[in-house]
Amino acid sequence: MASSTENEGLSYSPRIRTENDEEDLLLPPPDQVSMQKFRLYKTQSNFYMIGRDKTKTYWRVLKIDRLDPSELNIREDSTTYTERECYDLLRRIHEGNKATGGLKFVTTCYGIVGFIKFLGPYYMLLITKRRQIGAICGHNVYAVCKSEMIPLPNSALLSSISNSKNENRYKELLCMVDLTKDFFFSYSYHVMCSLQKNLCDRETGHVLYETMFVWNEFLTRGIRNHLQNTLWTVALVYGFFKQATLSVSGRELKLTLIARRSRHYAGTRYLKRGVNEKGRVANDVETEQIVFEVVPEGFPMQISSVVQNRGSIPLFWSQETSRLIIKPDIILSKDQNFEATKLHFENLAKRYGNPIIILNLIKTQEKKPRESILRTEFANAIDHINKSLSEKNRLRFLHWDLHKHSKRKATNVLLLLGKVAAYALTLTGFFYCQVTSDLIHEECMNSPFTENAENGSLSPQYNSNNDNEDGNNLEERCNGGNNVVNGNHSIKCPTFQMGVLRTNCIDCLDRTNVAQYAFGLASLGHQLNALGVVDNPKIDLDAPLADDLMGFYERMGDTLAHQYGGSAAHNKIFSERRGQWKAATQSQEFFRTLQRYYNNAYMDAEKQDAINVFLGHFQPQQGKSALWELDSNQHHNVRRNGQTNVDEDAGSIFKRSLSDGNILRGSGWPLIAMNSRQQKFCRSAFPYQFQEENNVLSESSPEISKCESDITFSRYDCSPSVFLEINQLFLRRSMVFSY
Repeated sequence: MASSTENEGLSYSPRIRTENDEEDLLLPPPDQVSMQKFRLYKTQSNFYMIGRDKTKTYWRVLKIDRLDPSELNIREDSTTYTERECYDLLRRIHEGNKATGGLKFVTTCYGIVGFIKFLGPYYMLLITKRRQIGAICGHNVYAVCKSEMIPLPNSALLSSISNSKNENRYKELLCMVDLTKDFFFSYSYHVMCSLQKNLCDRETGHVLYETMFVWNEFLTRGIRNHLQNTLWTVALVYGFFKQATLSVSGRELKLTLIARRSRHYAGTRYLKRGVNEKGRVANDVETEQIVFEVVPEGFPMQISSVVQNRGSIPLFWSQETSRLIIKPDIILSKDQNFEATKLHFENLAKRYGNPIIILNLIKTQEKKPRESILRTEFANAIDHINKSLSEKNRLRFLHWDLHKHSKRKATNVLLLLGKVAAYALTLTGFFYCQVTSDLIHEECMNSPFTENAENGSLSPQYNSNNDNEDGNNLEERCNGGNNVVNGNHSIKCPTFQMGVLRTNCIDCLDRTNVAQYAFGLASLGHQLNALGVVDNPKIDLDAPLADDLMGFYERMGDTLAHQYGGSAAHNKIFSERRGQWKAATQSQEFFRTLQRYYNNAYMDAEKQDAINVFLGHFQPQQGKSALWELDSNQHHNVRRNGQTNVDEDAGSIFKRSLSDGNILRGSGWPLIAMNSRQQKFCRSAFPYQFQEENNVLSESSPEISKCESDITFSRYDCSPSVFLEINQLFLRRSMVFSY
C-alpha cells in the first residue's frame, strides 16, 4: 500500500509553491496521500524514483544508491514538488551526470514490492503493469500483471560481483512465486483487513504491513523501517479476489468475495500440515463476503460483510509423501497439554472475538484409520481447552462427516450444511453499516472498539465504561447524523460480527469449500435482507442467486486448491448441482487427483523453498548451507545470522517419522468414538437437529470446474519414471469408473 490510511482528507494542510504563481496550494500531509504511479530513472551512481498521486498534484523523489551493493541505502527527498519542479530537478541531475552518461529512463511502475539480497547485491522488485479487478467504497483494487527484478548496482559493479550458480538459483526460486497469479493490492484501501476492521479502526499503513495477510512484509521491511512510511510500496495480499454486479429485485448490487491467505506457516500441502509452536496453522485463509448497493455519488450507501475462516487441524501432525501412495498415513505427535492448539484458538479470539465455532468435516469411520485418528485427538484437544474457559467463551465444536453424507444427493448435503451455517450465523452475526459519501473516505472515526492490529485482529471489544454512549456515537457517525433515506429504506443502525465460523477437513480445500459456500449462502440472504433488497433472508438452493454465488465459491475453491494442493478443487457436489454427467465428473476428479499427486510428490519441495525465500523464512548467506541442502525441518528456521530459531513463521520442530505407514499415537487412544464428556458438550453447543452421532458431511469429493481445459497433469515435463508410476496408478484404479 502506498498510503497509511484510506482517506485523502485535508485535515492538515502544508503549503507549497505552485508552478504558475506565488499563491500557495493546500495539500494533504504525506501520510494521507497515496502515490499510485512512478517513473524510475538511473545514473551511474543512483536510481531516482519519481512518484505522484492520482491527481498529479503531489510529486515526490526517492534516491537509491547504486555504489554499495552490500547495503540498502535509500533517501527520500522531503520536498513536495509540482510536476514542473520535479522535471526541472531531473534535468539538473542529467546535466550534472553528463560525464558518466547522464540520466536515463528505466521503466514506469506502479509501486515497489520490496528489496531482497541473496549472496550478492540487492535487487529491487517492481510492479510494472497492473489491472483493476474491483473497487470497495470507492477505492480501487488491482492485480499484478507484470513485475520486474532490477539489480541495484551499476553495470560496472555488477560485473565485478561473482555471478555464482547459487546466486542464480536463488533468483530463479524467487521468480517461482508468480506475482501475476492471485496477488492483489490497493493504494488507499486496507485490503489486508476486513471491511468491519477498516471502518472501525485507524491503524497506520506501516503497522498494517506487519499483519498476517501481507505477503511482502519481509521484502518491504527495510524501506519501511528506513523511511518510516509506506508511500513507495504496495502491500500484496495472496489468495483470491472476485467482484461482480448482480441484479436482485430490480436493484443493482456488487458482490465481492475475498480470500486472504496467511503468510505465517505458509506452504504446500504435504510440507505444511497442522500447527506450529506459536499456534499458527497451515493453509490459514480468511474469507470475506461483501455486498453493497450501487448508488449515485452523494447518496448514503449500505454495505455488509461477513467473515469466515479455514485452516489445518491445529495439532502436530504430518503426512510423509510417497511416490506410489496417493493418501499417505497420518503421522501424529502428542502435545500433552495442547499448548499450540490453545494458542491457535486464543489468536482466533483476538482476531474475531467469541464465539469460535468449529465445523470439523473429516471422516469418522475408515477401513484403515487415517483421518479418524485426527478427529479423535482434535476432540480431545477441544475438550481439554474448554475446561479452562468460561461457558461464554467455550469453543463450539461440531463433527460432521461430509464424506459420508456426500454419498447422498448433493441437495440434501447442502440443506444440512445450510442449517449448520444458519445456526452459526445467529451466534456470530455479520457486519452491516450505512455510510455517507464523505464517511466512505474518512472511515468510522473513534470506534468504540479496541483492536489488536499487530495480529491482524478484527475482534471488537466494547468499552465497558461507556458502551451506550459510544454505540450511539457510532450510530450517529454511520448515519451521517440525520435520517437520510436511501430509496424506500431509512438509514438503520450498524451491526457487528462477533466471533467466527472455522471450518476444516483434512486439507481444508474440497469439503471445506462446500461448507463455506453454505455459510456464504446463508449469510447472503441476511445481508440482502439488511440492505432492504429482500424480505425473506432465506435463499432457496434452486434460486438463480444461489447458483451465482456457487460460481464464486467454486472459483475460489479451485484457486486456493491450486495454491496449496497443486490442482483445482474436487467439486463433486457443485457438479451434481449443475447436473453434470456423473461419469465425466468422476473422470475429471480422477485426473485432478493425479495432478495433485504429481505436484505434491515432485514439485512441492521446490515450491516450498521459493515461498520460504519470498517470505524471508530463509535468508541466504556466504559460507552457510544453501536452502536446497537442508531438510524440511531446518530450512525455514535458519536466519541471516546463522542461528536456528523458532518464531511464528517457523515450522514445527517435533520429530517426524520418515517411514511410510508409521503412525505415532499414544497407547489407549480411541480411534473413532468420542468420550461421554465430548458427546455431552457437542449436544449442549448445538441444537438437537445437528447432533446425530455420525452426522458428518461427506467430503466434497473432487469438484469440477466448468472449464474443461484444466484437466491437465502439470506445466512441467514428466520423467519416464513418473509416467511409469502414473501408469501403475491408472492400472490400479482403471475399474473404478463405469461409463
